[in-house]
Amino acid sequence: MAAAEVRPAVVSDAPEIARIQRDTWKSAYTELLGEAAVAELDVVELEKTWAETIEYPGTRVFLATEGEFTVGFCVAGRAPESEVATADGSLPDDASTTALIASLLVEPRWGRRGHAGRLLANASAWLREDGATRGISWVAQTDHASLGFFRRAGWSPDGTVRILDTGSTNVREVRLTGGLDLELTP
Repeated sequence: MAAAEVRPAVVSDAPEIARIQRDTWKSAYTELLGEAAVAELDVVELEKTWAETIEYPGTRVFLATEGEFTVGFCVAGRAPESEVATADGSLPDDASTTALIASLLVEPRWGRRGHAGRLLANASAWLREDGATRGISWVAQTDHASLGFFRRAGWSPDGTVRILDTGSTNVREVRLTGGLDLELTP
């Protein structure tokens, strides 16, 4: 296996991040999101969105690489109040120190090689340095691979769910929460 690393993304990485998102959604999430939603992914718009995300203050995009290949990404930052609020809209005591893993995606062909763990560990370390004390992430209830990954990292559902309308189908997501003191093991 070539050297596997994680590094912060730069704007010139936006096309590759867009490619990973588009290809992974097509191969792994078409059934979940619906064919129409995946077919509507416009590469130019995706690249623009990723360039903006990379430059957005308080947010960091991390890239996983293996040798010369970019194989995955993770988006992390402070959780907006709307993401951390309970079902009744109230905020937990630690709302101001809660972080959001907004996206964590590894191309399926590069899966099971530790890239997701390295991405989450690096994002968690950066978030801790920024004063965050715990993290949250939203995962489709039927995405067993992602749910299993977060559970192995010590994260668990907190009882909050939301429904996303993709235009083709409704996706039920569960909110996971966990600590940011993650250590990589050999």
